[in-house]
Amino acid sequence: MKGKVYLVGAGPGDTKLITLKGLECIKKSDVIIYDRLANDEFLKEAKDGCEFIYVGKKSSNHILPQDKINELILQKCLEGKVVTRLKGGDPYVFGRGGEEAEKLFDNGVDFEIVPGITSAIGGLCYAGIPITHRDYASSFHVITGHLRDDEEKEINWNALANCKGTLVFLMGIGNLKHISEELIKEGRDKKTPVALISWATRYNQNTTITDLENAYEIAKEKNVKAPSLIVVGDVVKVRNKLNFFENSALFGKKVVVTRARKQSSYLSDKIKLLGGKAVELPVIKIEKNNNQKLKKEIENIKEYTHIVFTSRNGVEIFFETIDEMGLDSRIFFNLKVCSIGMGTSEELMKRGIKADIVPKKFVAESLFDEMKKTLIKTDKVLVPRSENARDFLVDKLKEICKVKELYTYRTIIDEKSIEIAEKVLEEDIDYITFTSSSTVKNLISILGNNYKDMLLNKKLISIGPITSKTIEEFGLKVYKESHIATIDGLVDLLIEDNK
Repeated sequence: MKGKVYLVGAGPGDTKLITLKGLECIKKSDVIIYDRLANDEFLKEAKDGCEFIYVGKKSSNHILPQDKINELILQKCLEGKVVTRLKGGDPYVFGRGGEEAEKLFDNGVDFEIVPGITSAIGGLCYAGIPITHRDYASSFHVITGHLRDDEEKEINWNALANCKGTLVFLMGIGNLKHISEELIKEGRDKKTPVALISWATRYNQNTTITDLENAYEIAKEKNVKAPSLIVVGDVVKVRNKLNFFENSALFGKKVVVTRARKQSSYLSDKIKLLGGKAVELPVIKIEKNNNQKLKKEIENIKEYTHIVFTSRNGVEIFFETIDEMGLDSRIFFNLKVCSIGMGTSEELMKRGIKADIVPKKFVAESLFDEMKKTLIKTDKVLVPRSENARDFLVDKLKEICKVKELYTYRTIIDEKSIEIAEKVLEEDIDYITFTSSSTVKNLISILGNNYKDMLLNKKLISIGPITSKTIEEFGLKVYKESHIATIDGLVDLLIEDNK
């Protein structure tokens, strides 16, 4: 079997900045060899069984020297594997991708290069600095900040100092004093604006504005560390107008998301789009039950007058089942469809079903209040739901008419989160979000007797009153509760709290 290598630029840090082709390579890889500046969240996109090898480098501290990395890439490919070498930024912009590609060529290995957005452009953009601007710079120059002993022969400091374009030094914070001194010595105005951008495009991006004369002292005073970009030029002046990212509603905030692994992406994406970091701690896992009983009731669906869906999961599993049976949404003919929650209703709408009854408040009590207005003794209600759900709705409906309750799935503890829960909560986090009572119970079960010590001083955000009640039953305090029991409502609450 013949392997292949993809040298993929992962972009400057924000996971949304990778190319579609780059993401495709990650998804089909057998091995991913990644460095320090490639966001490790990309690894979640890999297929099951993919091997991850970290070869991160920080200044002179190399886990593997470059020649060993070259050998590793080659060896994995010669084993017949599809290998993605995931590199921060672009493989050919001071990423030593050229050396790696040459090694592969010399050994007759099939390879492709997938370009990425370099931090020299994307990083500046996220700091509100255009690398060119009609009023300030019509050219730009990107220079490595890792200066070699013979750099005087390679870098023409006089040419750089006297050009009017933007200068961007990558990986150069350790040489900032030398860079500043050389530019000033060769004629660059010492008052030229300078920006120092750390961890560009990530939630913890930090931008320091100074000038060439004071750059080194300010960097020392502000403790600016790698990875950082050094930007020299008048384009820095427009940052006060164009700084969109650091003005995002949740910029710099770290939010723990406790939803099921499959469901966390929507909330996580919302947080990231608003400049925050979503730390996924999926404490619940959805486990489908044997749904033979559900299939039997679907076969007899004409006996029912109403069907009640209480969650997205319930909708997904119900439709997966009717699909297995060779049926479709036409089975809902003559049925009144009832739904709790906007998310549940949206999941139904994806399948072309608009719920007949949706309460204004997304709790079982409100749905019952709506249904009791029209239910009569001869009605029959089908409720496919989670084993873990509350009994309130089913018990109350039984007081009026016949009800068939089916447990189509259950939520269990996601064992993968047991290993990381304490580590995540020891970090400096701003909020922990809970989207159901199950997420509360399972996290506390994972943490054991120490749960109060780990959660008491944290800002616990609840999606609604039922979840809040569960939090309080464990002796914990709800920091804030969403006004509307939806993911969007929860996000709005986070935004409101940071105004």
